[in-house]
Amino acid sequence: MMTTQLPSLPVTEALPALLNALSNGASAVLVAPPGAGKTTLVPLALLGEAWRGEGRILLLEPRRLAARAAARRMASLLGEEPGGTVGYAMRMENRVSERTKILVVTEGVLSRMILEDAELQGVSAVIFDEFHERSLDGDFGLALALDVQGALRPDLRLLVMSATIDGARVAGLLGDAPVVTSEGRSFPVELRHRERSADMRIEEAMATACRDMLAQETGSVLAFLPGQREIERTAELLSGRLPENVDVAPLFGGLDGRAQDAAIRPAPPGRRKLVLATAIAETSITIDGVRVVIDSGLSRLPKYEPATGLTRLETVRVSRASADQRAGRAGRTEPGVALRLWRAEQTAALPAFTPPEILEADLSGLLLDCAAFGVNDPASLAFLDPPPAPALAEARDLLVELHAIDDAGRLTSTGKAMRRLSLPVRLAHMVAGAKDGVAAAQIAMLLTERGLGGTSVDLDNRLSRFRADRSPRAQAARKMAERIGRSAAHGRAHAASPPPLTPPHKGEGDSEKLTASTGALLLLAYPDRVAKARGEYGRFVLANGRGAMLDAADPLASQEFLVVADLQGKAQNARIASAAAVSEDEVRTLLADRLETATETVFDRERRAVRVRETVRLGAIRLSERQLPAPKGVQADRAVIDALREHGLGLLDWEKGPQTLRRRLAWLHRGLGSPWPDMSDDALLGGLDDWLLPFLSGEANLARIDGQTLSNGLMSRVPHDLQRRINDLAPTHFDAPSGSSVPIRYEEDQPVLAIRVQELFGLDRHPSIASGKVPLTLELLSPAHRPIQTTRDLPGFWRGSWADVRADMRGRYPKHVWPENPLEAAATSRAKPRGK
Repeated sequence: MMTTQLPSLPVTEALPALLNALSNGASAVLVAPPGAGKTTLVPLALLGEAWRGEGRILLLEPRRLAARAAARRMASLLGEEPGGTVGYAMRMENRVSERTKILVVTEGVLSRMILEDAELQGVSAVIFDEFHERSLDGDFGLALALDVQGALRPDLRLLVMSATIDGARVAGLLGDAPVVTSEGRSFPVELRHRERSADMRIEEAMATACRDMLAQETGSVLAFLPGQREIERTAELLSGRLPENVDVAPLFGGLDGRAQDAAIRPAPPGRRKLVLATAIAETSITIDGVRVVIDSGLSRLPKYEPATGLTRLETVRVSRASADQRAGRAGRTEPGVALRLWRAEQTAALPAFTPPEILEADLSGLLLDCAAFGVNDPASLAFLDPPPAPALAEARDLLVELHAIDDAGRLTSTGKAMRRLSLPVRLAHMVAGAKDGVAAAQIAMLLTERGLGGTSVDLDNRLSRFRADRSPRAQAARKMAERIGRSAAHGRAHAASPPPLTPPHKGEGDSEKLTASTGALLLLAYPDRVAKARGEYGRFVLANGRGAMLDAADPLASQEFLVVADLQGKAQNARIASAAAVSEDEVRTLLADRLETATETVFDRERRAVRVRETVRLGAIRLSERQLPAPKGVQADRAVIDALREHGLGLLDWEKGPQTLRRRLAWLHRGLGSPWPDMSDDALLGGLDDWLLPFLSGEANLARIDGQTLSNGLMSRVPHDLQRRINDLAPTHFDAPSGSSVPIRYEEDQPVLAIRVQELFGLDRHPSIASGKVPLTLELLSPAHRPIQTTRDLPGFWRGSWADVRADMRGRYPKHVWPENPLEAAATSRAKPRGK
């Protein structure tokens, strides 16, 4: 039983109802606003409950900063230091002993505990704090805990605590658990608004607002910015421009624990603090002395793109719930002021809540953990929001590709080795498959612990700095890398077979050289993110087809090949944030099973010839190509056909003869339909093997395909019994009364005859084809072959328009015959009839 007198906080009034709910049932939901005291008082209040026995209470926090702060606060209330009754455990840091009864952990720890011990022996209760943040680890941890409670541990207590969430919805997920509400306590906060102009960077607007609020208000200031980059730029703008009694303290995830703790400590007497923070300061912690909040209205969230397998950070507008949480920080200990850098009416347009991470995240880690838990389909677990099917499918494909699960979704030996490492799946695969597991684990630490080794894009540079860094955080990270590396080596030693992407051994010296390279190790994690330089300096194309760029001044911009670990931005404007150089030999050796060798046929337009080359590709990257000898015989004919399919019929030399034949047959098909063959491009391209291939001569040169070859091929498409009817139905020429044989054009739906009008004198019926059924469209020409009239009724023309045409033509062409009655005149192709 706990004898320490707990302080009276707003949540104190709700404790009897909460304790009663957990005494009479296995689950409960506590809805309490920020500052109510739920994080520190509730776990302590549960210590004396009979159902706890000797079991521990797990308190889950979304961030390490909040976990440390909560453990220290509870320990101080008991007059202890962390590691006694209250302890905490997280990556690279823990304060736990056999006496620990309340263990504060980050959310990802719970799933690992359950997967190692499905009954959670020695744990009496699990408390999910700040559940409204809806992290993937939090959602998955609750789903697993519900599964454990339902199948193995009906006595396990589950408590979900939140400030801004639909308590009834969560209660339904917990089997209609009772919802306990605490009214909380907060001081009034005056909301002010100051719109940032479109041409002003957020850092400039924030720096101005900070100076103004420090001058106008008392107390310390908490300013929210989207990320580390904006925090550092704001700090630079404020350097030397603040009152002497103001201390600037950055607060973001990449800082080590000491720097984070320093940021949330109250300012010393007589001094004020300006905390420049990311969303890390929205919930879970209280910074004493803060009575002014400045909100940029922006947040940086991870967005996973299943199509590329990339998670990028996207700067977005905060939700209304987040904006309220931020403003509430100004009223934790006294009345305060919140300045929002947007217009008041814009608040209504903000999204109500931040989207749950499970809807936006890479789900490969979740799926791997599910496979370890024996769950092939995550949808069978109780999620508040089920994981999206496209992201699950992409995650499943990746895990199968990495040989972490089999086609049935079962965990493989490689998958088991990866799971033991507690790393994101790609990095776990790198460490599990690397010969030098410690070096690979050090790279993994750089990519998962922001800020280690500096901010250089070049991971080789960051790795060197990390290895030389003597700070407590760096030393703790190196120790963890050593543990991970040893664990990977132990797993390989006891595995039935080595991981499938262990670098191949062409010789011990070669293998040692390959595995020593940072880029070569990254290949085991990101084989689809090999990047090759393209024309413009600093621009690259990735194996997955995406474009990326580097600042031209960056040393990596001159490299031919990179392995990209992190990208920022969208589409072709993505900027490489972390990468390492890699050689083409390393790519070819380590990714030999991914290389595709193909024979490509290309058309040389200048020589009108088919060329054949062999290419080696890694996805969208062409590593090499070489010209192959020109094909002969059947291979040449096939290459010609392939070239035509790829580039179209325009490669062929359509002489007048085959072109006219094609148009005549096309006209017959349009007018009479089947079995007259379709002569469209699509039809001819689709049937190249039938009508052209048999007539080719075995040479890979399109110049050798003459008009006769094309005509023979086209005719072969016409049924034999119809071939003799082509000239009757669609003749090539019209025999004019003048004795001339005039070509007929079949370019339009109606065949056209362009003829000088004198050559039709004496003709009293309209010219036609198709056994007299289809009248030709006449383009009547002057002696200079200029159009003077178009008609499909020649007798009508003679009787009607001829008089006007005759009057005009006599003046223009006086040497030619222009009779009043053309039906009585002799047709002629000359200026005047012979003998006159």
